[in-house]
Amino acid sequence: MSVDLFISYAWTSKSHRKWVRLLASQLHLLGYVVKIDEAVDYGSSLHGFMREISESTHVLLIVDENYVDRANNLPESGVGIETKWLSRTFMDKPAKWLSVIFVENPNRILPNWLNVHNPKGFDFNANPENNEFPGSIQIDELWRWVEGLPAGKAHAVPLSLVRKRAARLERVDALRDPGLYANPALKGRETFRYRDYPHYTVGQGIYEFKIKFSGHSNNSVTVYIGDGLKACGLIAGADYDPLTVERFITPGRTAKPVLGQKVVLLNSFGVQCIITIDEIQREVNAKKYIPEHVTFTYEILVKI
Repeated sequence: MSVDLFISYAWTSKSHRKWVRLLASQLHLLGYVVKIDEAVDYGSSLHGFMREISESTHVLLIVDENYVDRANNLPESGVGIETKWLSRTFMDKPAKWLSVIFVENPNRILPNWLNVHNPKGFDFNANPENNEFPGSIQIDELWRWVEGLPAGKAHAVPLSLVRKRAARLERVDALRDPGLYANPALKGRETFRYRDYPHYTVGQGIYEFKIKFSGHSNNSVTVYIGDGLKACGLIAGADYDPLTVERFITPGRTAKPVLGQKVVLLNSFGVQCIITIDEIQREVNAKKYIPEHVTFTYEILVKI
C-alpha cells in the first residue's frame, strides 16, 4: 500500500511522541495512509528509509526546537541521518512534496538545509495564555496542502467560480419550489416527475389533494394517500357514475392503476377527486435520458 504521508520527527519527550501519534491518527481518520519514521526498518545503509520517503506522496516534518538542533548539530543522531537523506531526495522532488509543522517552536526556526527552500509551514504552536490551541483549522490547512488546494479559503476560489456554484444551488432550490408541483384549478392535466418532489398538489383549501406516486410496472403506477387524504380506491371499469363513485373507496392506503384506469381520492373534508392515468413512463437510462414520470387528468367533485 502506497504511503500518502510520511512523518519525520524527533523523540523530544514522551508527551511530544504522544502528540505526533495523535496527529497521525487524525490524518488517518481523514482517510490517508500515514507512516511514522520510527516504524521504518532502516537497515545499516538506511535503504529502507530512502525507499519509504522516495515512494511517499508527501513528507511532513514535525519541527520543534529539538528537531532543529539535532538536524543542525548532531549529524549522527536519527534526525541528523534522516536530514542527510531527506536533503538529497528533496532535490529530485517538487517543492510541494515536503512541508513542516511548527510545534513548540514559536519562532518557526527551520533546519539550516531547509532555509533556502522555504517550504510550506503550518503553525501548530499552542499559546495557552491566550487560550489558543491548534485544532480543526490547522488540520484543514494541512488537508488543503496535501490535496493541492490554495491555503486561504477567503481568496482560494475565483469570484466567477463562486457565482457558478451559487447558480447551481439556486437552480436546485428552484426545482424544489412547491409551486412547480401544484395546480389550484379544480380540474386539469399534469405531467409529474415524482422522484423530484414528494407529492403533486391539486385544488386548494377544502378542495386540496396531495397526490403521491411511485413506479410499479411498465404500465402501472402506485398511488398513495398523502397528507390530508383519508382513503383511495381503484375504478377498474370505464363506465362509472360520479354520484356513486364513493363505493370504490376502500380502507387501503394505495391503489395500483394501469394505463387508462382511474382512482378516486377522498380528502379529510370528505371531498372526492378522480384521477385518470394518461401516460406512464419508466426511466430510460440511455444516451437520451428520459426521467420516470406519470401524466394524469384530474377532476375534483365539488357538488357531490
